[in-house]
Amino acid sequence: MNHATDVLRISCMQAEGRPGDVEHNLDLVDRAAVQARGDGADLLITPEMFLTGYDCGDLAPLLEPDRDLAGRVAAIAARHRIAILAGLPIALPEGGISNAAVFVDDTGQTLGVHHKSHLYGAIDKDRFRPGAHPATIVDYRGVRIGVLICFELEFPEPARLAALSGAQLIAVPTSNMEPYAAINEHLVWTRAWENQTYVAYVNRCGTERNTHYVGRTVVHGPGGELIARADTSPTLLTADICIPAVAAARHDFSYLAERRPNLYAGLAHLEPQLPAPNRKALPCT
Repeated sequence: MNHATDVLRISCMQAEGRPGDVEHNLDLVDRAAVQARGDGADLLITPEMFLTGYDCGDLAPLLEPDRDLAGRVAAIAARHRIAILAGLPIALPEGGISNAAVFVDDTGQTLGVHHKSHLYGAIDKDRFRPGAHPATIVDYRGVRIGVLICFELEFPEPARLAALSGAQLIAVPTSNMEPYAAINEHLVWTRAWENQTYVAYVNRCGTERNTHYVGRTVVHGPGGELIARADTSPTLLTADICIPAVAAARHDFSYLAERRPNLYAGLAHLEPQLPAPNRKALPCT
């Protein structure tokens, strides 16, 4: 395993999984952990909601207390001595369910839990309660990692807040589906470029019920450079996160340093100016 202080090797698990089959999906994570460690990886990242499936129907039967999904992930991490960022649902103490990502280190200790704050459509909003934080920051092996989930990367603010908090890598478990492959192809590059940080966008592939996933897991560097890219098939994509490259990208020009926050102070309080609800839409010419 890579112990260099300036490089974190990550393995991005692009896989299909089986909706509702927790044991099968955990077995896939276990196998990926073995392969990732063999490849010298320090961190394995799964897609969003991988342990249960994303488009998997009712989650309640999959969240019985004796299942302890986060604990099962921690056991895999400790057994294979590799950190894991895993997508899974969490039953909240106050009631309801969170679409979450749990970061455990290579001893099985939980370093952070991110609850998805921006919920996408009915598939999220009908099942989950939104998290209260736009990003979760984890420090692992000298690398500061910002954790987002799927739809959150489609808003500039969560990634920017992660970068301002010192994130050198933004890790994004996702379940991006058709017809939104342009997010993988263009938007991930944009978030890496404008924040001058690494972005790893780890997607599932295949089909769950009526949802067709686009695969195309991708990692971009702090200068927008393509580090690694998958196609639409199951794969374990390995990439090196080089910490000096983040400082180098910001040496001559830094978007973060050039910000003028006083000009944007009202951003959080502005309501979007939308067309009047009864106004007839005019065709573009």
